[in-house]
Amino acid sequence: MATDLTQVAQDKGIAYFLISFVDLFGVLRAKLVPASAIGEMQQNGAGFAGFAAWLDMTPADPDMFAIPDPESLMQLPWQPEIAWLAADLWMNGKEVEASPRVALKRQIAKAEQAGYTMMTGVECEYFLITPDGSAISDPDDTQSKPCYDQTALMRRFPVIREICDAMLTLGWGPYQNDHEDANGQFEMNWTYADCLRTADRHAFFKYMTKTIAEKHDLRATFMPKPFIHLTGNGCHAHVSLWDKAGRQNLFLDPQNELGLSQTAYQFLGGIMHHAESLCAIFNPTVNSYKRINAPVTRSGATWSPNAVTYSGNNRTHMIRVPEQGRFELRLMDGAANPYLLQAAVLAAGLDGLEHQRHPGEPVYLNMYEEGHKVSAVKRLPATLLDALRLLEANAGLRAALGEELVEAYLKLKMQEWRDYTNHLSEWERQHTLNC
Repeated sequence: MATDLTQVAQDKGIAYFLISFVDLFGVLRAKLVPASAIGEMQQNGAGFAGFAAWLDMTPADPDMFAIPDPESLMQLPWQPEIAWLAADLWMNGKEVEASPRVALKRQIAKAEQAGYTMMTGVECEYFLITPDGSAISDPDDTQSKPCYDQTALMRRFPVIREICDAMLTLGWGPYQNDHEDANGQFEMNWTYADCLRTADRHAFFKYMTKTIAEKHDLRATFMPKPFIHLTGNGCHAHVSLWDKAGRQNLFLDPQNELGLSQTAYQFLGGIMHHAESLCAIFNPTVNSYKRINAPVTRSGATWSPNAVTYSGNNRTHMIRVPEQGRFELRLMDGAANPYLLQAAVLAAGLDGLEHQRHPGEPVYLNMYEEGHKVSAVKRLPATLLDALRLLEANAGLRAALGEELVEAYLKLKMQEWRDYTNHLSEWERQHTLNC
């Protein structure tokens, strides 16, 4: 073992470790392990019953073991006697194929074989709301266009500062914090990294933000659309492909109109080819489809896509190119699984490279106001069920991500859809009682 976690605990004053994994629904699961036992756990893993989490297992399945990755270690800045570790799941001596972090590492290995490293950053929007979830936490945050509102931002300075200070302590390189487009909504940006490191940080960021908000008697939510009249929570991903050593940006071509190379266009072509099916992963809840294809919100725009298009620095498209050498994928929302998000981007992009897919020509217009002028563009699915059926029928993407993973995901998400359809809403009663 290159890193001895027992020695790390002694050197850093760590008393306990959270050995964590994310299940298929993006829920963070963990066991709290005293430092005296971490050596054994590093060797053999912490035991879990897979059926007890959102994984496609039964009570009859054997123990599942979460083996921590020492490279992922993050010492909690607000509680430094505890350290968090991302773990990979094993069962019967083999990695669990339907484990999100394992699935991402599978895609990373494919990319490395082809000589690539994917670098990404994510923009995790969230609301600070009341503890009961009924309203935003700041009753004075009422502007119709509250984005970048300094006064509202600074009323939440104690929370924002503690989260940002934590990222500084962790060495993430945070560089800006802002009030977002919805009342009560915020975004905090940190430096991009290789996609596995970004996924680990994304998972930890959600935990950290919720925990620090609770310290301040508030609640943080990444729910895609917690308030119907306000802009939803996106989780935009900035993507570039580099050489295996991480020294050269293979997406960069300064001579191109958008500053993108042929490699970038083919990678982008793969994402656009599979975009409708990718919604099942990028927009994984019933609520997600109240964010995309949404009516205009209080601020005047939803800031979410409604069609499969790309452009230059234009936020009305599913994909924009803000500067040379990278693109921003604006489809994902706050419910996206941090690991499946990265795995799906990489799988679709590698498929685009393998099949030399072209994304078509960029579209230079306001899709919110002039989208009707564009013919032959694909529209995003209207419901979770539509997206799941598209993923189910997409043999190429299923094979790229792994049949076992996709089958497990579809099974559990279809079950979630059935649970939703068994729910009787007040809207239905109001509109159909008199039929």
